[in-house]
Amino acid sequence: MPGLVYYSSASGNTARLVARLGLPALRIPISPEAGMPLPEGPYVLICPTYADGQGRGAVAKPVIRFLNDPGRRALIRGVIAGGNRNFGRLFASAGEVIAAKCNVPLLYKFELAGTETDIARIREGLAKMGLETFRGAPCLTP
Repeated sequence: MPGLVYYSSASGNTARLVARLGLPALRIPISPEAGMPLPEGPYVLICPTYADGQGRGAVAKPVIRFLNDPGRRALIRGVIAGGNRNFGRLFASAGEVIAAKCNVPLLYKFELAGTETDIARIREGLAKMGLETFRGAPCLTP
């Protein structure tokens, strides 16, 4: 049972972060024609931010489509958001939007593909949430 679900665009920054975590994960596909993953249990969502200068469009459309399903949305337990600090107050704002709309905590923000410190902090936070059983399991990426 994956404890992580993530979205990564063609840039691959979020996919690189997830791969470095070394935990099982389901990937939300980029293509709208591809089937959506169905988590078997509670999960933490990891996603990047795509916002214009006013914050519009912060959450990628595939992530919105994934969360629009009530069954998938009911299993989310928190969100980890990526972004670029160059965007100032909008840095990782997708996490704030998702946390507010899904009534879950924004657990962490990371820049681009994250640092080794980010990886350690995310693992520590997931362990505190009871997802430590996934530590050391292979990361499932396409």
